[in-house]
Amino acid sequence: MSSIRSRILRIKERIAKAALRTGRKPEEIVLVAVTKEAGIQALKEALETGLLTDVGENRVQQLLERLPLFREYGVRVHLIGRLQTNKVKKVAGEVELIHSLDRSSLLFELEKRLASKDIRQDVLIEVNVSGEPTKAGVKPEELFDFAFSVIECPHLNLRGLMMMAPYINPEECRPYFRKTYELFDKLKKELNKADFDILSMGMSNDFEVAVEEGSTMVRIGSAIFKG
Repeated sequence: MSSIRSRILRIKERIAKAALRTGRKPEEIVLVAVTKEAGIQALKEALETGLLTDVGENRVQQLLERLPLFREYGVRVHLIGRLQTNKVKKVAGEVELIHSLDRSSLLFELEKRLASKDIRQDVLIEVNVSGEPTKAGVKPEELFDFAFSVIECPHLNLRGLMMMAPYINPEECRPYFRKTYELFDKLKKELNKADFDILSMGMSNDFEVAVEEGSTMVRIGSAIFKG
């Protein structure tokens, strides 16, 4: 058993246990393998395990370079990093899910580019629950107005929320995850949208707490590729 294979299996086991602790089904949580720090050999090794269904890239250029490889292995591709408006045309419609919709200028540029291709794109709104100035994301008090702006765009399909917790002790992240889940739950009821069903939160250091607090999608890189 390769080290990468064993790490993925161990992470899946930890996700399952965290889900079961709160009465949830393990299959409700999607593991997105974050590949930004992985070299090509490590990436191929991970893909060849057959254990990954979803991969996430932070950088547009690296994502585009690796798209043929991802498609060869049939995995779903996520853009999880901040998207600059001048790079929208390169990724619009090329990925399954964009996690980082966080401002009106990006919203309008995405809608324009998607309309020109006549395609629809699944997106998440990134919300900044911690209030950290170094983090991107919509402020909680602006979230509902922004969400309604998104659903008014015919070529965008709003699927849920994404957040990044502070890099602190995982237990201390619990209030941030809980607050995000509350926003997600309220917004889902307000939108009355059946496929508003993705809550992307939790990374290598805190994913078990995130799952316990309602995450449906975790983004894990270093725990897979660095051990």
